[in-house]
Amino acid sequence: MSEAGVARLFGVTHRYGTVLALDGVDLEVRRGEVLAVLGPNGAGKTTAISLLLGSLPVQAGRATVFGRSPGAREVRSRRGAMLQISGVPNTLSVGEHLDLFRAYYPTPLPASRLLAMAGLEEVERRRFGKLSGGQKQLLMFALALCGDPELVFLDEPTAGLDVEARRGLWEEIRRLGEAGRTAVLTTHYLEEADALADRIVVLHRGRVIAEGTPASIRARTAARLVRGVTRVGPERAALLPGVVRVEMRGRHLEVLTSRPEALVRELLDLDPDLGDLTVTGAGLEEAFLALTREPRPAGADG
Repeated sequence: MSEAGVARLFGVTHRYGTVLALDGVDLEVRRGEVLAVLGPNGAGKTTAISLLLGSLPVQAGRATVFGRSPGAREVRSRRGAMLQISGVPNTLSVGEHLDLFRAYYPTPLPASRLLAMAGLEEVERRRFGKLSGGQKQLLMFALALCGDPELVFLDEPTAGLDVEARRGLWEEIRRLGEAGRTAVLTTHYLEEADALADRIVVLHRGRVIAEGTPASIRARTAARLVRGVTRVGPERAALLPGVVRVEMRGRHLEVLTSRPEALVRELLDLDPDLGDLTVTGAGLEEAFLALTREPRPAGADG
């Protein structure tokens, strides 16, 4: 691991009773990057981030942020965190929440700038309890940036946002990287990770199973995505050559396969009226699903 890392996990193992959440994980967050940490539910993402935030004790291995213990006061003053939390006072206004959080830091960002970054200028005087779900999410983003952090953790930052607000937040996250800030992103929106991340780490069953740029993660699967309108149903398609995954999206059958030419021939044999056919390289979603899919039990059908 590089000594230039802003935050690191060294051989970290963490258990909840008999449940192994992290199994000897090495993870590095590099200065100035947007790092997306991806994985299925239960993969260990939340545990890894909690260790780097200092909200969980390290059981085995080592965690550092800015070369210090994650819970150190000097670390907390240099990082921010946008978490999925409850218990925020409903009676305080947006502006009052920002002023309260800004008071914790020696050189906070101006409230006007934070409101603009989150697109909340028009609701500055509105109480938290009167905000929409999306507005509350945007306020959490603004609060995470109050101290002008060098490192910010963003947990599902666009959950509950409409398309316009999501795209606006994407632009602000990109600007963090352009300004030399570092962001760690956890998200279930793989399109979001593909659009924002300089680097991706994929966790599965408590281990790092893939790491690299979005393009290199996509390249981890040689599969192709075959898409078309056909009478062939997903159950039948699942039995065709090299099939990794089958899904219906509206009228279209989508098949991820390692043998696209053979699959197309079989589909045409089964349905000569196959239409609107496209064959493309696997995207990040397809690569992620291929990396994390569970092996079928011996003797399983299909």
